[in-house]
Amino acid sequence: MDLLNAIVTLSNFVLIPAIAYGAQLALGALGVTLIYGILRFSNFAHGDTMAFGTMATILFTWVLQSAGVSFGPLPTALLALPVGIGVCMLAVLATDRTVYKFYREVKAKPIILVMASLGVMFIFNGLVRFIIGPDDYRFADGERFIITVPQFREMTGLAEGLAIRTTQGITVITAVIVVAILFWFLNRTRTGKSMRAYSDNEDLALLSGINPERVVMVTWLIVATLATVAGVLYGLDKSFKAFTYFQLLLPIFAAAIVGGLGSPVGAIAGGFVIAFSEVFVTYAWKKVLTYALPDSMAPSGLVQLLSTDYKFAVSFAILLIVLLFKPTGLFKGKSV
Repeated sequence: MDLLNAIVTLSNFVLIPAIAYGAQLALGALGVTLIYGILRFSNFAHGDTMAFGTMATILFTWVLQSAGVSFGPLPTALLALPVGIGVCMLAVLATDRTVYKFYREVKAKPIILVMASLGVMFIFNGLVRFIIGPDDYRFADGERFIITVPQFREMTGLAEGLAIRTTQGITVITAVIVVAILFWFLNRTRTGKSMRAYSDNEDLALLSGINPERVVMVTWLIVATLATVAGVLYGLDKSFKAFTYFQLLLPIFAAAIVGGLGSPVGAIAGGFVIAFSEVFVTYAWKKVLTYALPDSMAPSGLVQLLSTDYKFAVSFAILLIVLLFKPTGLFKGKSV
């Protein structure tokens, strides 16, 4: 029984949260890796693009809630998500036309585009703070849990209970659906194949009659969708705060680079590597070890390697290690 209690505790506080967080990072990293693979620069505005799309979703969620519209047991934000995606699409297309297009036409070096993306990052961050404010917002409504601790204890008779939040279930299911659609699009549709061809060899793709501006536009539309979905899922699971999304840029880039910048499969794998690493290192293992070990070996301290305040340091450490020893990442993306 003690071993079962240890497994339940591990699942409750480590495995399930890490899976949900990994799915959120994977979606964010997919956007970063698509920009790098197709448009050939590191988009440092991606975190604040997520914040912008999430902000638009929250604002429309409030409109729906004030009108008495709900989604039953599911968060109302899911009904507002298409509007948030649409607003984010318009924002990134406008940014591309006013900023990035000029540098593409003059064939500026990637570092110039990176610096431009830093400017876009500060603009998006300022807009979000100006429109919705710098405060912390919780916008998840509906049923909070798929299964609660008392329900689990009653079903199993164990001392420890398992709680699965609705937002965690929604995160995993939505991420699976979005990734499946994305891979189908990239591998099965003519536009998706054009994007892959453009990524592999730009000159050959242009000679084949591929319209580069169409590829760029579709790429930004996909990135806006991924950014908004990832941002909304993260906000539902935790909360929305503009500065938090700015901080998320580090684990998202770490995920993309660990998996292989430019590799969609690598972005997904990297997201889960970073998420599990952060959660494992910052979790206090005392309760799990107390159940798993004999009484004579039970720890007296928390057995926590790092405080949760330093979870982003884990991402940074992994990022440095990968850049030093395997710069192409786990799935051999483009070398950074």
